[in-house]
Amino acid sequence: MRARMSLRKSAAKGILGMQAVEAYVGSTTLPHAVRELVKLRVSQINGCGFCVDMHAKDAQRAGETDERLFSVAAWREAPYFTDAERAALALAESATRIADNPEGVPTEVWDEAARHFDEEQLAGLVVAIAAINAWNRMNVTLRQPAGAAM
Repeated sequence: MRARMSLRKSAAKGILGMQAVEAYVGSTTLPHAVRELVKLRVSQINGCGFCVDMHAKDAQRAGETDERLFSVAAWREAPYFTDAERAALALAESATRIADNPEGVPTEVWDEAARHFDEEQLAGLVVAIAAINAWNRMNVTLRQPAGAAM
């Protein structure tokens, strides 16, 4: 499998902008584990093999356990996640599947996330969710293969 094109070549300025968004998210106090779990779960939902592969590896390098990585797709039923991580995953799923609910992101999902994260962390979480959705859409559209350089 080969990617249809290279955005690093054809849209270098756009990729720099996306990297700036990622730098912002990384500068917030949102816990690294939450960022990686959210990126992995959203990428699973969107069917982005490139991002699933990359974020699972990034999380492993950061010390994430195999049990948690293997269970993130079934986080509601798995005992490995904190209440804060569950709230972040619920927000990520709801924001990713925004068209599935006439309310968009339900108030109870937002309120649960707001119970666990301060305003800076929530802002970082919202931006992280939006960014990984954008990355997924680019990579799926371009058929970027897992394990390949972008």
